[in-house]
Formats: sequence, C-alpha cells, structure tokens
Amino acid sequence: MSRTLFVTTALPYANGSFHIGHIMEYIQADIWVRNLRMAGHTVHFVGADDTHGAPVMLKAESEGLTPQQLVARYAAERPTYLNGFNIEFDFWHSTDSPENVELSQDIYRSLRDAGLIETRQIEQFFDPVKGMFLPDRYIKGECPKCHARDQYGDACEACGAVYAPTDLIEPYSSLTGAKPVLKSSEHFFFKLSDPRCVSFLQDWTTGKNVRGVPRLQAEVLAKTREWLGNGQTEANLGDWDISRDAPYFGIEIPDAPGKYFYVWLDAPVGYLASLKAYCKSQGLDYNAIVDPESHTEQVHFIGKDIVYFHALFWPATLEFSGRKTPDQLNVHGFITVSGEKMSKSRGTGISPLRYLELGLNPEWLRYYIAAKLNSRVEDIDFNPDDFVARVNSDLIGKYVNIASRAANFISKHFDGQLRYAGDRAVLEDGWKIIAQSIANDLESREYGRAIREIMAQADQINQAFDAAQPWVLAKGIADASAEQRESLQDICSCAIAGFKALSVMLTPILPALTARVATELFGLQRAFMWSDAAVLPDHIAPFKHLMQRVDAALLEQLFIAPESENKAIENEIIDSPGGEAIAPTINIDDFAKIDLRIAKIVACELVEGSTKLLKLTLDVGEKNTRQVFSGIQSAYKPVDLIGKYTVMVANLAPRKMKFGVSEGMVLAAGHADEKANPGIYVLEPMTGAQPGMRVR
Repeated sequence: MSRTLFVTTALPYANGSFHIGHIMEYIQADIWVRNLRMAGHTVHFVGADDTHGAPVMLKAESEGLTPQQLVARYAAERPTYLNGFNIEFDFWHSTDSPENVELSQDIYRSLRDAGLIETRQIEQFFDPVKGMFLPDRYIKGECPKCHARDQYGDACEACGAVYAPTDLIEPYSSLTGAKPVLKSSEHFFFKLSDPRCVSFLQDWTTGKNVRGVPRLQAEVLAKTREWLGNGQTEANLGDWDISRDAPYFGIEIPDAPGKYFYVWLDAPVGYLASLKAYCKSQGLDYNAIVDPESHTEQVHFIGKDIVYFHALFWPATLEFSGRKTPDQLNVHGFITVSGEKMSKSRGTGISPLRYLELGLNPEWLRYYIAAKLNSRVEDIDFNPDDFVARVNSDLIGKYVNIASRAANFISKHFDGQLRYAGDRAVLEDGWKIIAQSIANDLESREYGRAIREIMAQADQINQAFDAAQPWVLAKGIADASAEQRESLQDICSCAIAGFKALSVMLTPILPALTARVATELFGLQRAFMWSDAAVLPDHIAPFKHLMQRVDAALLEQLFIAPESENKAIENEIIDSPGGEAIAPTINIDDFAKIDLRIAKIVACELVEGSTKLLKLTLDVGEKNTRQVFSGIQSAYKPVDLIGKYTVMVANLAPRKMKFGVSEGMVLAAGHADEKANPGIYVLEPMTGAQPGMRVR
C-alpha cells in the first residue's frame, strides 16, 4: 500500500556554516527518503534555517549586520553543501518567515486557550550597559564549586558543576564586561507539568505509530523516563519558560508588547512552516497532511542532544494545540574522528566544504557514513585508514569490479547482448527477495547491516566469476563451440544481472553513481526503482569507468589545515601579542591591494539607536566627503575627534548597515581581551600628513 510521509531533519542554527554533524544527519535522512521513494511512496522532505535567538542577534550586531543579513549569508552557502553531497530536500525555508510567525502565534493562542500558559514574575541578570537580560551563556564568573575563573552562567567547564547564574562569584557580562544586576520581569510559561501533559506524554512516548513501530528508540524511551517517571518514580517535568524580553530577534508574543517567543518554541514549528510554504508552491493541501486524523506519517531525524525538546515539548505543544503529533523520532549519536571529538587545532576536525574543495568524491563519504550507521543512538567514528580501506575494497574491489570485468566480455564477444542458461524466473525471484531484505533494512535504518549484505552478495558474484574463469573460455572464442560461447555469455550475463541488482540496492546510498549505471550501462531514462532489481537485463552499452580509488595522500589533506590556518594555529600557540595570533603571512602584492589613506575627521556624531557606533564624516582628499560608521563610541566622544587626522581603508566595498551606508573603515588598535585590557585607540598620523596621502 502506498504511503505518504512528511520528513524533516533538525534545523541548523543560522549563526555558522554546516559542519560534518549536519552532513551526517542529512545523509542519513536522505538515504531513508530515497529508499521509500524507490518503493513508490510519497515523501515530503523539507528543511529550514533556525534563525531566531540571542546568539544570531548578537553575532550580527558584532559584525555590523542585521540578523536577516547574517542569516542570508549562511543561507547562501547551503546549496554548496547539499548539492555537493547529493542531498535532495524538496524545499528549504526559514523560521523567520510569515508562515512561521502565523503558525507559532496560532499554536500559542491554542495553548493559552487550553489553560496551559501562565505568567510569572522572575528575576534574572540584566546587563545595564547593553540594556538587555542575559541568557546564561552570556554570563561568566568564578565557579562556586572549584573556583575556576571565566566559567559560564549555567555550568563549569573545569569541574562539570551545574548551577544557577546567581551562584557565580563575581559575575560579569561576556558582552560588555559589566557587572549584571538582578531585575524582575514577567515571563510566559508553558505548563508542561500539568497532569494533562504528563498523562499524554507517558502514553505518547511509550506508544507505536500507525505501522506498529515504536515512536521512540529504546535508548530514547529510557531517557524520557528520567522526566516522566517509570511507574516507581513520579514525573519530574518542570514548566517551560517560553518567553524572552526585548531586545530579541524572534517572533512577538501576541498581545504582549516587548515579549518574544524563546527560540525553542518557534524553531520546531519551522518544520510545519516549511511544509506549508512547500505545499503552497506545489498546490498541495497542507491542512490535509497535518490533520490529526491524517494517515500521513510525520518523521523527524534529530541528534541525541535535542531529545528533550523533541520528545516532550514538541509533541505536547502539537497535541494541545489540536495538531497531528509525530509518528516517529529517529535519533542518532555524534560523529568523532579517530575516536576523538572534533578539534581544528588538533587536526581532528572534518570540514565538509574542504572535503568538496579537495575533489574527494561525495559518495565515498555517503557510503562510509552509511556503513557505520544503525538504528541505535550510537556515536560513529570516522577513521581515515578505515575510510580508504573500506571504500577501495567494497566499492572498487568488489562492486565496480564486477561490471568492469564482465561487461568487457559481453561487449567484445556478444555485441552487448545478455543471455541466461538458467531459469530466468528463479534468478529474478532470488534478486527480488534479497532486494526486499535490503529495502527493509534501510527502512529500519540498519544501514550498516544492509551494506554488509550487499557486499556479501558482491563477494559471491566475484567468487562465482573467478571460479568459472571466463577469460579461459574467451581465449579460444573464435574456434569455440556453441556450448562454450553460451557458457561464456551466461557467466558474464549472470554477473551483470547481479551488478544491476546491487546497483539498485545501493541507489539510496550512491544516487549519482547508480544513476550513471542506469542510464549509461543499461539504457534507462530514469533512476532505479526497487522493482528493477528483479528484472534481468537483456542488453548493455559498452562499460565506462565509474569510480576511482581513494588516494590516501589526498585524503590526508582533509586533516591538514590550509597554510593560512596552520600559520594562525602555530602563532596562537607560540606567541599572541595583543591577545591574539599574528595573521597569516602575505606577500607585497597582497598588501598592495589594500588602499590606506590619510583622512581628516571633519564631523562626528552619535548614532541614534546604537550604543557602539559613531558616525564619522571624512575628508580623504576627494571631491566629496565619505561617511563611515565605527564601533569606537565607548572610547571617544564626538567632540574629541573632530579635526583629528586618522588612517582609513579607502577601497573597502561600501557596506549597507541599519543606520546607513559605511564607505570605508577607520583603523584602530585594541587588545583581544577587552575585559582585561579595555581601550580602543584610533590611529593618528604624525604632523604633516594631509588628506588623501597613501600609506605605503
């Protein structure tokens, strides 16, 4: 029976580029989706950028950008990663979208009307300089347990202690260095501890979906017992603070000026918002898909670090806002490199972008990750030596080897025609049974087991081919009997039929490679479907090279940072004048590209709405003056700068900011640790320098 599914991955937070953990999750989900589509099922596979929250807002501000501009910068990178690794989402959206605003506010209103929202006055740290309440991770101080300095407001990285920000000794804001003060504010809470929520979650987490499969893996179910109780212990669910105070980049809470949804309320709603936008673009009925009575299966792929949000908050908000709840959570572990957590400085990180830039085949990585994955919540390890051995042995030495040997005999001696001595129905039934077993393994996310079985079949095909020694039969083919010719044709035809069946089985994992096999070797005008595995081919085109071996020396480059990065790391370790490493070495041609000019500050004023910027009007010896925004307000009053001379970057591309266009950059010095070494110093040339003179 044909099925319809709505599938998502966790939404990547839009304050940085994709890392290998993102790619691992997307590959896992992409394989699963392709497997189902090959069986004829309908799958709506959507994603989105998780855009809201204080980290995005603050990072954007530090770079002189709006949050939307920062999000757009990382969104522009996305196609390189997804296309590069053959990951095919149907649609990609953003949580900063009209659909997400509408849905988040509607869900909130439904929860409020159900009596599951209440307000409380709470006290939390407030930065008097920044003028904002501080998230725990933006408060630092001395650990109350081990007295390590510069620890975060929620946990100590030195001793592992967990505490409240108010427990810190000598706390300070990591944004401004100011001592935070306690300030009271009204916050909105989702009453997760309500008996209705507890009862629902106890049933939902232990239940099965429409196909009789448990919604949660055993490890995830066990984890939820810590919060929901296990029959021997009572539930220990706390109510969920779902609001944040302005300034905040997010979605406003209806009828509550200055209040915004905490990012973890609207982020998962982004799944629905993306689906809704996709349905609109395709003319699909969104409401029919998400109706609580719908037969559409809702499946989420997530990492083990966000189980709490997806196994408790998310289904509860959906249930009590009258929406369909998830049918399945597919939770995976993390990825390590040679047994270690990823670290750029130790050379144990993997950059997906560098992988692609080096020209490494993306399907090598898809295959290797798939070979490591199973249905359990386990970390997987990327080992370079194992990667080379597994890809070269399995894909080249076993799989591709079948076609490269057998196809040449068929093309050379039989004009591409295949013929089988045995019963075709028996051969087809055999491959049909094996293919169904592989499809079932992929459906249950036992990818490693599926690959082991595929390679076991490849071994059998190669062994049968070697035992038959077709090269011996082919030696005297001109004088061979009809029986010998038929034997040679049968041996090679059976091998090619096996290769085709294995190609079908590998299609969810190696979509680009097997698409070539389907079109170039077997003449199909489409990608393989599962039904193709049981259809014996009757003709092939001449074999074309399919895949090269992994070059171990090239792979090593993945773990060697480019020279510029190596130099930066080396400098950081050896010498850090001014609190930071010397920049990578450049040559004189690089320096010549930067046009530094003497500029006179003819006017200077405060920027309304900014506590950081000054607006400078500069005379650079041109016909017109230039406007430059500079983050030096903490160090200078406007009156102190008027009439002074300084140095500016004159050929920097103009940058559109919230307050206007900045037409260059004024040079200033400062220590990297602004808290320990406060001070900003605008560069000032010696007497005699005139506007427009170039600094050489």
